[in-house]
Amino acid sequence: MKKRTWMFAFKSTTTRFVLGFLVVSFSALVVGPSQAGAECADCDCHLAAGCDSCCDSGCDGIGGCDTSCGCLSCEGLEKCELCQSLARIRKSFADCGITMENNVTQFYMGTPSGGLNNDWGYARHGDYVMNFDFGKMGIQEGLFLKLRAEHRMGDSVSQNTGALMPATVAADLPVSDSEHVYLTNVLLTQALSENFILFAGKMDTLDGDMNAFAHGRGIRQFSNMAFVSSSIALRTVPYSTLGAGFAFLHEGSPLLTFLVLNATDTANSSGFSELFANGVTLLSELRVPTNFFGLPGHQLLGGTWSSRKYVSFGQDPRIVLPNIPVAEQDGSWSLYWNCDQYLVADSQNPKRGWGYFARAGIADQGANPIGYFLSAGLGGSSPIACRKADSFGVGYYYSGTSDKVGALLEAVAGPIGDGQGIEMFYNVALTRAITLTPDLQYLSQARENVDDAFVAGARMNIAF
Repeated sequence: MKKRTWMFAFKSTTTRFVLGFLVVSFSALVVGPSQAGAECADCDCHLAAGCDSCCDSGCDGIGGCDTSCGCLSCEGLEKCELCQSLARIRKSFADCGITMENNVTQFYMGTPSGGLNNDWGYARHGDYVMNFDFGKMGIQEGLFLKLRAEHRMGDSVSQNTGALMPATVAADLPVSDSEHVYLTNVLLTQALSENFILFAGKMDTLDGDMNAFAHGRGIRQFSNMAFVSSSIALRTVPYSTLGAGFAFLHEGSPLLTFLVLNATDTANSSGFSELFANGVTLLSELRVPTNFFGLPGHQLLGGTWSSRKYVSFGQDPRIVLPNIPVAEQDGSWSLYWNCDQYLVADSQNPKRGWGYFARAGIADQGANPIGYFLSAGLGGSSPIACRKADSFGVGYYYSGTSDKVGALLEAVAGPIGDGQGIEMFYNVALTRAITLTPDLQYLSQARENVDDAFVAGARMNIAF
């Protein structure tokens, strides 16, 4: 009997893609991305957020909003009748409690030297989010529903690099071998007070491990999985699955979050038929705001534990590994830390500036291919004064391969050591809604019989 799935299946043809791209581009140009307003600042930093991306009223925020908003003026388009009509329609929906935060990202990346293949690939990722505020609808005060649909198309460069960390993780999500559209979030959130919320439903976990300069879902800041969230937790935490939890808030942002999750990924199904059939995952994060040097920052400490029985690696688009059996192990765990700290901030808007970030983590080595992980770098707003909407990032990571799992990988992939890499990007805000991002990466292989890979290319993100 076939599994019941929550997905919309669209056949990918060149004609449909071109027409869709033109519609999306035009809509983004005349309307731009929606702005949720100051009340949803930092809304990307936890799984249960009622909104997914936002800007402040000055539309030059970088920190909690990342850079998806672009935030340049309409450059005369505000006088266009169509632009005004579309903006009015969008505002009328927002006034009724319905907002949309959508984007399409295109990657053209290749490996000019090293890796498994010296080839170039063109890939696309669509991310479509709708938020419903039932309080504004007059149904239930403090009740929110978040829907996220995702799909991917094309050929990701990650399969050519030979590295364990995907160079463009978003290009492989939500399901690496499918071009269907899947619902990865169907999440209900109930605020019991200004400082406490409960949430339950299907959720994706990529918004966890929040960092002001190294987060962004692989489409707004760094592209490599090593800088998007804690790679040490990938073995215990599925990408999209059913779960529930709560969060204590501080000034609208999560201070302490706790989740109970189904232990297996169900991005391509409803998940009810296998809910807790293979165990449970517990996840908790404490993210404390700091004010070192009189500038904003955060210190985050998180941990995961899973009761799942691990018998093989399986296919996870967030890490490139062969699907081979491993010695059976009951349970796995991970601990991780990250920090972000502004070094330069705009006196008028403290969340516009740049600073440093760092991550570190350890995990049990019986089921996790990564035993320990380190990363650090710089990022934030462009230091070029006249490019207020641009942003940049440069980072380094070191991934320590598990001694136990590495021995199993050697039978299939050859000698295995530790991996490391560097990524540099610069986000150019072309318009209010479109960013073009040149990206360079150098990946030193964990697979010792594969040459180090140089990855180059660009991505274009269109928010609408």
